[in-house]
Amino acid sequence: MKQLQSGQNIPLAGGVVRFEVDAAVPLGVSALVVAADLRVGSEDDVLLAERPAGPGVRIESAAAVVVTLEQVRSDAQAVLLVASAPSGTGVLTASLSENDIPAAQFVIAPQAGESALICLELYRRGGGWKLRAVGQGYAGGLMELLRVHGAEAYAPPGADSRAASGVEGQGPAAPVAAGATTVVDATVPVPGPPAAPGPAEAQPLEVGHGLERLWMIFEDAARSAAALESARGYATERLDQELSAAVSDPATRNSPAADAARAAAQRRYDELTATAEAGHQRDCIQLQRELAEAESVLPASLASWRSPAWDRPATASDGIRLGELYALDRGGLRVPYCVPVPLNRPLWVDTESSAAVAPVVGALLARLLRAAPGRRPVVDIVDLTGAFAGLIGRLAPVMTEPPITDHSGISPRLQRLVDAAELAEMAFNSGQGAPPAEHRILVAADFPHGYQAADAQRLVALLARGDLIGLSLVIVGADESDSSDGAVAALSRSCRHLPTVSGTPLFDPWTGNAWQLDLDLLPQEPEQQARILRSV
Repeated sequence: MKQLQSGQNIPLAGGVVRFEVDAAVPLGVSALVVAADLRVGSEDDVLLAERPAGPGVRIESAAAVVVTLEQVRSDAQAVLLVASAPSGTGVLTASLSENDIPAAQFVIAPQAGESALICLELYRRGGGWKLRAVGQGYAGGLMELLRVHGAEAYAPPGADSRAASGVEGQGPAAPVAAGATTVVDATVPVPGPPAAPGPAEAQPLEVGHGLERLWMIFEDAARSAAALESARGYATERLDQELSAAVSDPATRNSPAADAARAAAQRRYDELTATAEAGHQRDCIQLQRELAEAESVLPASLASWRSPAWDRPATASDGIRLGELYALDRGGLRVPYCVPVPLNRPLWVDTESSAAVAPVVGALLARLLRAAPGRRPVVDIVDLTGAFAGLIGRLAPVMTEPPITDHSGISPRLQRLVDAAELAEMAFNSGQGAPPAEHRILVAADFPHGYQAADAQRLVALLARGDLIGLSLVIVGADESDSSDGAVAALSRSCRHLPTVSGTPLFDPWTGNAWQLDLDLLPQEPEQQARILRSV
């Protein structure tokens, strides 16, 4: 039996699967049959104790769901398998068997007393089915989970009693991630499934859904790439062995029989690699289709510059796009590389010249400014070399103070931010804390040149407490991970580094395969810049 981690997926044979849960408290199970937008289409798609059977899916007991995959409606994209308890599920174990053979197990440890969990997802991939470990919790309980997936209208009377209440006066509780998955070089939360995208003209994905959707696609791309590399390696190893065997006897190595053996070995190698390439190409076509579907409903912060989201009013996002990952030796698939916002780790743009990466920094600012439209944006920029002079005019509405162009202005500005963060921490520790009303963005360019020794300590302090004032930190400078200054080195090692030198690889967290990164650049055409920065 496979022990799954949050976000991990495995293929299924396509037979009859049985979902069961086990916990220290009594649990109820349910299932949602959803379309590509992860919303139900009718009452038949909502399987609860009061309505236990639908096409291909049935609630068999209080803690078990049985799904006959070939009987699930043909236009359904996935089946979400859910567990819930009125006062919180506690730690639970979700198990799945296929054709009565144990297939996978997933232990979920909710972090905030969630009373409803999407434990597992059965989803179509190409012509088959796969299983994904989700572990998405809902503090608002079963009714909140149903609402997010368009099923609230189909909930039977009394379903409210299964849902834990949100905090009074704060409205429904938001989904809470019960697990996390590792991303290239950082930890990225895995939010719940996407909801309510619909066609291109529909509303954008809800907050907490876009980032997860893109990372699921990235994971599938990584695993397909790993399968291709594994097949290539096996084919090469086998070819080497068969060629060595063909010439191992000096007496026959130049004979017609040896020539035939070498030709047969080459044919087998070509067949193996061609089969692997074809399978990978099919995966890429499917993933490109999924990316195209997502592009039409992603919020601007996660979408490409050509997305219609940049022409719509800003909507909140759980992440920002940094660029595209690709590997030329594995085909033309390009996968968006995205990270959560507010930035859980500062971004460090590796460069010897701030001017050379001004379009990169401009792109980051444009996306960060679009990510939190409900909070007042405030931008601070340290620009000792004038590298970002071309951006300052457009950013003026969100800059309460001029950019810092002289080294004497760095320490006072950083100290004011540190002071604000410390006051917010004191309020939080005394129980008087409140969510930040601002989204502050600090760009510390040319680092560490022109900065005082204490400034590195101030940036380290902001790294630890900046989230209390809604701070996202972007540092621009050469990689200082090996600096002789301990504070500078520690700061550098704590950041997510964005390479700007071609050929610098990044490695995915699932298979360890190498990818190249093309960072997004802010378009230089005035009309395009005005379109992208129009909400500033």
